[in-house]
Amino acid sequence: MTPKQTIQKWVEAFNQGDADQIAEFYHPNAINHQVANQPVEGKEAIRKMFAEELAAAEMTCIVENIFEDGDWAILEWKDPLGLRGCGFFQILDGKIKFQRGYWDKLSFLRMHNLPLPKK
Repeated sequence: MTPKQTIQKWVEAFNQGDADQIAEFYHPNAINHQVANQPVEGKEAIRKMFAEELAAAEMTCIVENIFEDGDWAILEWKDPLGLRGCGFFQILDGKIKFQRGYWDKLSFLRMHNLPLPKK
């Protein structure tokens, strides 16, 4: 599977809201670092992160573009509420080894009526 195909399948799993299925796309020692959060290290910690986040808010990823360059895939996305973001995925041996995401956390929290971070 190419990096682009891996991300297309990852998006399908994400949109099903199944943290266990999403976690299967990650290397055991993967890192998921969203710009607005601390890095999450390890497949199990990433699974737990997705389980918590998917329980807190209904999320849908609408693909705008997926670009591919060697071991990297770049996902430009939006959601039905108008939030936009971008993810960079390093894919090794068909699994996500490193993920870096950019999105507006404050807007996301407000859209979903979630608590804002304490100062």
